[in-house]
Parts: sequence; structure tokens; C-alpha cells
Amino acid sequence: MNIGYARVSTREQNLDLQKDALKKAGCVEIFEEKVSGAGKERPELIKLIDQLRQGDILMVWKLDRLGRSIKDLIQLVNKIQIKGAELKSLNDHIDTTTPYGKLTFHMFAALAEFEKDIIRERTLAGLATARARGRVGGRPKGLSKKAEHTAIIAQRLYEEGEKTVIEICEELSISRMTLYNYLRHRGIKIGEHRNKKRFLKVELWLLVQSNSKVKKSIEKCIEAIEFFILQKFKGKKDGKNKGIYRLTVPYQSVKELDLTVNQVIRDIRNTCDLHNCSVEISIKALDKSGKSWK
Repeated sequence: MNIGYARVSTREQNLDLQKDALKKAGCVEIFEEKVSGAGKERPELIKLIDQLRQGDILMVWKLDRLGRSIKDLIQLVNKIQIKGAELKSLNDHIDTTTPYGKLTFHMFAALAEFEKDIIRERTLAGLATARARGRVGGRPKGLSKKAEHTAIIAQRLYEEGEKTVIEICEELSISRMTLYNYLRHRGIKIGEHRNKKRFLKVELWLLVQSNSKVKKSIEKCIEAIEFFILQKFKGKKDGKNKGIYRLTVPYQSVKELDLTVNQVIRDIRNTCDLHNCSVEISIKALDKSGKSWK
């Protein structure tokens, strides 16, 4: 049975010319497709080949309707012949039902293999010549100045932990793989700095005053602050200075540090309000940054 295959590359192109020629050649059934030959997904062609039976002939208007390269054509012809069918191209005068047609395709296969061998030999010869002159293939080591600058910013954003990996990639207009390559280039172990808790020593200055004449309210207020708030941060009194405490604040990012310290200040103010007291408070980082909160 003669089965036709007609294909055009775009929706705007017309199949009528091919269909008329295939019908005139005696095709009982014609499979139609509007898809680029460069693409690998051609469902109608796959369906056609699956339906081929012994003695069938697949007809096309021209060979380029089947594929864009000799390699593709040879692979398709092999699939067709495995089914016991043959191929006939109306305009290229290719017909594998004849000895001459089969010989033509065998020559195509030989030429394709010969071309592949020539390319391989030229590549190997070029590499050998380059090595003899002291040149090594592959990308140059290191980063360009622009990439190095981006890598430094990527490291800072990654270690701060305020942004997700996706957000960092979007901000720097790089892929996830590029980000990880930059971090490795900077000596950063992926995941280590994101999950590891850091600790900051801070100094808390506290002055509590009663809004009533009851002096015990100050003592109770301070006791509540020490027990319910400062104890969480291993708060220790400064033996020499009254109202001074040393705290250890855990954090993963600068943003988290600010949130935690500001929450401590709010909790202390709320505790003082409950005990009818007013408070003056400040917190200062004991590292080189000298950062402070009030």
C-alpha cells in the first residue's frame, strides 16, 4: 500500500501541492503535518512509521520533507526498512524498491560516515598541534573582573542569609549553577553558611523607674525582665555597673538579628508597663561594628 507524508514548516504554508502529487502517485492514505523539520517532535511521522507493514511504500514529495540532514534520513530509512517497507521520493527520483535506489542510500550512508571521520581526524590533529604549542583547550581559569565583582556580591548576599538562592539569582541576573560556581570560586561551602547559627555579644543598658510611690514595683519589674526575657540570652549582670547586662544573641542573618534585638526591647517595655514602670533602654553590639539599638 502506498502511504504519503506531507509536511510544511509553518501554519501559513499550504499542503495542497504535496497532497495533489501524492494522490496522483497512488497514495491511499496521506499523513499531514505542519511543523519545522529541524524539530525532533513530529507525531504524525512517528504514527505513520508505526503503522507501516510489510510491502508498504512511504511516499514523500521531496526528501527534505522527512529530515534536514543525511543522518536523519538514513535513520528514518532504516526504521522504514525494519518494518519491511520502502521509501519513494517523487521529485528526487529516490526509490528504495529498486536496486539503484538502495545503492544511492548506501552511498549516502558511506558519505555521512566518511564526513564524520574527517571531522574527527581534523579535531584530533588540531588539538595535538595546539598542545605542541603549549596551548590547552577549555575555558580559561579564573573569572573576569566583572564576574569577580559579581562573585563578591553573591558571597555577601549568600552569607547574610536575608535572601533565598532564587532571589539572589534574580537580583544578580545569573543562574543557580553560576551562583554556586561563584561561591565555590570564593571558597564558600554550599549550605554551610546558610544554616549555621552565629552569635553576637551585646551590652544592654537598663534604667527602670516607678510611676508610683511603690518602690517594690521596680524590683519586681527587674526580676520579671531578668527571668522571662534576659535569661533566654544568657543574660549576666555587670558586677561593677548597675543596670548593665551582657547578652548572647543567636542569629543567621542581619535581618534576623535586628528583629530579635528589637523584640527584646519591646518585651522589656511591655513588662515595665505591666508593673507601672517606665524604662530607658539601649543595646550595643560588642563586636567591631559597634551597632546599637534603642
